[in-house]
Amino acid sequence: MEFNIPSSAYIHIPFCRRRCFYCDFPISVVGDQRNGSNSRTIVNYVDKLCQEIDQTTNLGEPLRTVFFGGGTPSLLSVSQLRQILERLDRQFGILPDVEISMEIDPGTFDLAQVQGFKSAGVNRFSLGVQAFQSDILKACGRTHTVEDIYHSIDLLHQAEIKNYSLDLISGLPHQTIKIWQDSLDRAIALSPAHLSIYDLTIEPQTPFGKQLKPGEKPLPSDELTADFYRFAQQKLTKAGFEHYEISNYAKPGYQCQHNRVYWENRSFYGFGMGATSFLNGDRVSRPRKLLEYYAWLEAPQLDAETTQVEHLLDSLMVGLRLQEGVDLKQLRERFGEGAIAQILDCLQPYKKVSWVEITPGRIKLTDPEGFLFSNVILTKLFARFDED
Repeated sequence: MEFNIPSSAYIHIPFCRRRCFYCDFPISVVGDQRNGSNSRTIVNYVDKLCQEIDQTTNLGEPLRTVFFGGGTPSLLSVSQLRQILERLDRQFGILPDVEISMEIDPGTFDLAQVQGFKSAGVNRFSLGVQAFQSDILKACGRTHTVEDIYHSIDLLHQAEIKNYSLDLISGLPHQTIKIWQDSLDRAIALSPAHLSIYDLTIEPQTPFGKQLKPGEKPLPSDELTADFYRFAQQKLTKAGFEHYEISNYAKPGYQCQHNRVYWENRSFYGFGMGATSFLNGDRVSRPRKLLEYYAWLEAPQLDAETTQVEHLLDSLMVGLRLQEGVDLKQLRERFGEGAIAQILDCLQPYKKVSWVEITPGRIKLTDPEGFLFSNVILTKLFARFDED
């Protein structure tokens, strides 16, 4: 099986002021007063990150997308961001029309900083809003306020940033349909180019996981969170956003090109603590703690080799997140007619209830019901291939 040459890179910046109560990401807490200009921990990490970039083989294509995720990448100084981008350019090359995305949190940057990020090459920003209600932000352990949200967006406007996205979370403690409508209304009024709407996931080792049970108060019921999803889909598409992926909405021309690399199951480089890369058909996961990541750099370990069935299920899992679904011709060429027959047979019950659309050339989930019940559909597909 042939895999495409990577032209995208994910850079993980793990530092946060505090850990949010729902967060299970690989992060390192530095406190409210530390950032890239005064933290030795962050300085050391950037050096180690650049070391990893230097020792990674260039597989032949310049970078078309770069994504700085976290954590809170806006805790970096402008010079540190430049250092990383210059190292990427030296090792792989960066195309002139590259999309460079950066996650930023309200209250963690000023005008000079965002102007510096823009000057360094960042041309897409993703602002972690999560909610527009002070009590809900506090209940989630967020460090920013509603005032910080509006101030941060004002800074983006002053810096003449047009391509920015807002992140919201549905299903948070104490959220009602009225509160959810208020968050959506406020987000739409700010006229971002892109919106990401994530449903709260309760992870066992987080404070929420230890204190709350899904579907029980103060969390909304499962039925109510499903209504949140339907309501967002109706409201945002009516406001001119394209629902191009399960959790993502974009104005025309503003889909996140980097994230499409993941959803189309294409190859990409990954750098930094907790990051995953997908190269030559294999995924490599880096350790989720700083010292373990530093040790891994001296003796990198590969994950278990990915099987043909795993590649097929990966393609379905990510591809069915997209509004256009998956191309049957491509699946047939990669995995054979037998695999396609099993997939189509497995999906027939969901086609009957209008969760799945199947045409001669494509499989896609319907919007919103198919997207809403995607986990049910994928679980059935995974079980079908486990049986075989």
